[in-house]
Amino acid sequence: MKILLYTFVIVFIVASCTTEPQKDYAIIKGTITNKKMDSLQLSSLIRPFFRKKIGVDSEGVFMDTIKIEELDNFMIYDGGHLLYMYLEPGHDVTLTFDHKNIYETVNFTGKGAEINNYMFSKRKKEREMLEDTDNVYKLNESDFKLKQNEIQLASLELLENTKNLPSSYKEKEKRNIKYTYLRKLSNYESNHAYYTKTPDFKATEGFLKELDGLDYNNREDFMFSPSFNSLVSSHCEKEAKKIAETEGIEKDVALLKVYNTLTDQSIKNILFRKKAEYGITYTSSLDAYYAEVVKGCTDKEFLNGVNESYMALKKVAAGSPSPKFMDYENYNGGTTSLDDLKGKYIYIDVWATWCGPCKAEIPHLKKVESLYHDKNIEFVSISLDVTKHRDKWKKMVADKELGGIQLLADNAFKSQFIQDYYIKGIPRFILLDPEGNIVTANAPRPSEDQLKALLESLNL
Repeated sequence: MKILLYTFVIVFIVASCTTEPQKDYAIIKGTITNKKMDSLQLSSLIRPFFRKKIGVDSEGVFMDTIKIEELDNFMIYDGGHLLYMYLEPGHDVTLTFDHKNIYETVNFTGKGAEINNYMFSKRKKEREMLEDTDNVYKLNESDFKLKQNEIQLASLELLENTKNLPSSYKEKEKRNIKYTYLRKLSNYESNHAYYTKTPDFKATEGFLKELDGLDYNNREDFMFSPSFNSLVSSHCEKEAKKIAETEGIEKDVALLKVYNTLTDQSIKNILFRKKAEYGITYTSSLDAYYAEVVKGCTDKEFLNGVNESYMALKKVAAGSPSPKFMDYENYNGGTTSLDDLKGKYIYIDVWATWCGPCKAEIPHLKKVESLYHDKNIEFVSISLDVTKHRDKWKKMVADKELGGIQLLADNAFKSQFIQDYYIKGIPRFILLDPEGNIVTANAPRPSEDQLKALLESLNL
């Protein structure tokens, strides 16, 4: 009896020692034929703060370990194409493809390959089903919904016919397919208006009835499905617009208020991190914005960063003396310092030639300049182009016939003036009074009606 007992104990110990510990990472490796770049860009579709470069050697070979505690959907950019991947802890996936013929050569092997090959096949099937459609969002409501339902049914059929998919994955993926259908319905109104050039287009009542009763606090689906993630964000945006209008508050603050109505803390934390990391540097209602973040977010690491941003931004609050720039190169020759402009209001546009949203504001800025060209205000544009792109900056000023005072910052984003204003993204607009004090460190954009209202209030 003792011998049997000892044998059992020994077997138990050996079994315990050989049990593989739970992994908190996945491995991705592979080979790219005809590679275009020396790295792949990997981004999470769920965790907006996760981005990583994966090096690709001269032979097109790459390998990296991705820390992941649950599961995640990723987007990979190879310099010309986007691929999507699904990873769980313990996955060890090999990806191969030819950059010049990506859609015919993609192949996944290894642990987790079945799911990723299914996902690629699903997207390929959708592309094939839309080949005869110039732009699906130009279709009328009934045809659009019919086409999306056909895609939904084809995806479900593919899911059922794909072998070796884990049952737990299949159950969640069924819901994801439904969410993808609903997401496209949700995006129809704005996209149809844009592509058909009918800005006043509104979907008929009941078009989005299938979204009624959707539970926006479903953590499992939020962490699994990028489409559900998008539906939650879209829902919050729509609710925020209502609150902003009824309560007369800024929309960005209203959005955080909506986040705070959600009950799932994980969802709230991700939404706060996604929106507020840079959003706090843009808000014109700093204290209210900060208060909503602190009220609803429990991500300590993120809150430390938000607190740092808040303290820095308080230094450029309304009424404070503006940080100064000195001897910035002037397009018209010589240099210009902020003190040279005292005595007038100053509307500062921080931009760069590579910034699409910045360039989109140029026609609107020109209109505002023409309206107030004889008033007590200077319009100053500060480019954050690096020194080696100085000629590109000068060419764009000339080609676009930019008015006002055109300056080049002395060290791009690292310029002290930019650092003092805690500018993390552009375009950014600043309004100063004639004494050099800050009216607002986050002035409305030229394209926004609020700017004209603000300038009219100053009795220029």
